[in-house]
Amino acid sequence: MKKHNYSAGPCVLPQEVFEKSAEAILNFNNSGLSILEISHRSKDFVAVMDEARALALELLGLTGKGYQALFLAGGASLEFLMAPYNLMKENGKAAYLDSGTWASAAIKEAKFFGETVIVASSKEQNYNHVPKGYSVPTDADYFHCTSNNTIFGTQMKEFPNLNMPIVCDMSSDIFSRVIDFSKFDLIYAGAQKNMGPAGTTLVVIKEEILGKNGRTIPSFLDYSKHIKAESMYNTPPVFPVYASLLTLQWLKNLGGIAAIEKINNAKAALIYAEIDRNPLFKGAAVVEDRSTMNATFLLNDEAHAQTFDAMWKAAGISGLPGHRSVGGYRASMYNALPLESVQVLVDVMKELEKSI
Repeated sequence: MKKHNYSAGPCVLPQEVFEKSAEAILNFNNSGLSILEISHRSKDFVAVMDEARALALELLGLTGKGYQALFLAGGASLEFLMAPYNLMKENGKAAYLDSGTWASAAIKEAKFFGETVIVASSKEQNYNHVPKGYSVPTDADYFHCTSNNTIFGTQMKEFPNLNMPIVCDMSSDIFSRVIDFSKFDLIYAGAQKNMGPAGTTLVVIKEEILGKNGRTIPSFLDYSKHIKAESMYNTPPVFPVYASLLTLQWLKNLGGIAAIEKINNAKAALIYAEIDRNPLFKGAAVVEDRSTMNATFLLNDEAHAQTFDAMWKAAGISGLPGHRSVGGYRASMYNALPLESVQVLVDVMKELEKSI
């Protein structure tokens, strides 16, 4: 039986991506070679990289608007470092919104490069909400935020309008909802949530913001070098890029971000309605900031945990336990998770209520 995969990442991917990837592992493009062994300089893979970069911009509505898309290695964690290295001036300043564990990690890296101002934080409330009503220093070189907080199940519903570059870590909700992506000057996202397997990171950057900070940047950490090399400054993560291309093609054929947003909203509405209705459960995040990607919830009485755990496992559900920072449960509902899987979880929650 196919599992209902609620893993927070690496996560569920479309079935057709698995099938096409499996075929490519055995014989890519009828070349007689595996995608795992072809040269990254080969005509076949250069075409993959070119299409993946172009399709990412197309889906985000950024084609022809001065942006470049890159597929790099190192995960979002490397981007915590690369963003300030490329954007913060010598003796400069950056502004950060602290809304979760990964935002905090980004702040830690930025402090190596200059003054890092935390404009607001929800840490004291265990990151159960997204801070609001903050002001950003006008002399900051850029503002950094995290659009979705995987661990805590919160999501930014609005973004500030600022006269400075806006950097956003969209690792766990990119391509999931309609946003004016042109508001952002730098977007980065690890592939292992909504795009593909772990191993590559999508970076989308407005080229005009580069080369203005006066720093000498090591080549591998310089976005301009990667742009000039068309995302192949070094050997790229070939298979993760290919699987990401297949996922982007799947999304485009589905109708793009607008189409998947409707499905994602339906999934989130279904699970949150049950969390709020069922007296055995309670949500972990403030209602107005609830994420459509990661629903975090708790049992009101932990005495029911053993029974509930046995029930959802028997129903073929996988990856439901919450992060240790929150406890309870986390239903990660990325793009490829079908609505039917959410219904299975809701049915189990209802069955638990009946059994008590």
